[in-house]
Amino acid sequence: MATGLDYFETRWKPKSWNARYRFIFIKKQVRCQHKLPIQLDLFQPTEYGYEFKVIVTNKRMTPRKVVAFHEGRGSQESIFAELKTHCQMDYIPVKTRVGNQLYMFAGIVAHNLTRELQIQLDPRARGTTAKRAALWCFREIGTLRRTLIQRAGRMIRPAGKLVLSMNSNERLERELRQALATLNAVA
Repeated sequence: MATGLDYFETRWKPKSWNARYRFIFIKKQVRCQHKLPIQLDLFQPTEYGYEFKVIVTNKRMTPRKVVAFHEGRGSQESIFAELKTHCQMDYIPVKTRVGNQLYMFAGIVAHNLTRELQIQLDPRARGTTAKRAALWCFREIGTLRRTLIQRAGRMIRPAGKLVLSMNSNERLERELRQALATLNAVA
């Protein structure tokens, strides 16, 4: 594995479990952060310590690939963070289970629809990686909300035709026209 990274694996089961699982024990050399005030005229040498972790997995790949996959979980966790922040998934709106399930389902559908629209509009940014990063570079829902949706505008009817009137913004207009053209071509 990489320099400063050691591991060993074993199949093990605690007494309370029914089956044995693959455990990968990892020791990684990391730089230690200094939390003391730094004086500019003194030299601070780099100190190293160790970080330990254990991964329980059913994956049948090499330990190097399992570790890379495990360390790539941040992109999946950022999806949950975005759902909580911008789709209000950390909010319980009613007292009934079915009502809360409907609310959660609506938030997930809104999130997935936003991602699907970005997939249709933008080319793939990368191929498959060991960390399983998304193939597209997605913009957050909050960014899209601020730049595209929360814009001052009004619907008017000049000559009987319904038109959205907004302030002049060439970049926004170009992006909206490109999105509409792409979606019309797909539909």
